[in-house]
Amino acid sequence: MMKLFLEKSFVSKKTGQELKYLSYTPNSASRVPLIIYLHGAGSRGSSLSSMAHLGPIGELEKGRNIPAKIVAPQCSRDTWFELFETLIDFAETAVAAAEIDQTRVYLSGVSMGAYAAWQLAISRPGLFAALVPVCGGGMYWNAARLKDLPIWAFHGALDTTVLPQESLKMVAAVNKNGGNAKITVFEKADHNAWDPAYAQDEMWNWLFRQQK
Repeated sequence: MMKLFLEKSFVSKKTGQELKYLSYTPNSASRVPLIIYLHGAGSRGSSLSSMAHLGPIGELEKGRNIPAKIVAPQCSRDTWFELFETLIDFAETAVAAAEIDQTRVYLSGVSMGAYAAWQLAISRPGLFAALVPVCGGGMYWNAARLKDLPIWAFHGALDTTVLPQESLKMVAAVNKNGGNAKITVFEKADHNAWDPAYAQDEMWNWLFRQQK
């Protein structure tokens, strides 16, 4: 993993809180898309290696060509919401970097990270070109804020940790408000819907077509 990713640290000037994160930058002479990836509860802590093999990180390790910068912060608290203002600052700072194509900024998260991704998109809808939340949920009563954001959610039908209804409610609420959200429910998957979600070529092709 460390051959692909650099270990970095971000300290918010607004909150004083630190976020350690992994950063991957592809070889490119031009500006590149940005993927912000938020991990689930199992990767909390202070060791960035706990994020290995999962999500976009795992796909890179398997050899997938991802022509985007990836930043993956680590939650050092019980939930992302204890660091939420810092997370907003982190995202806005990452997007503002000179090498980023600001019309192609993508947000994704799994489980606890998917809840945070839904809320981050609700808080800053104009920042992103697409959202890919996996086995999460959110404040569906605020879904109108996402009506202009392309969304592809994923969930496992057998998930008992976060029930599929949590994703279904969010997608339905976005679309009820005139949005563009879709969902794939894997019939044989439980909470680990992230492996089949990120393994889908179709998802990656769709993601990189999205542009503000």
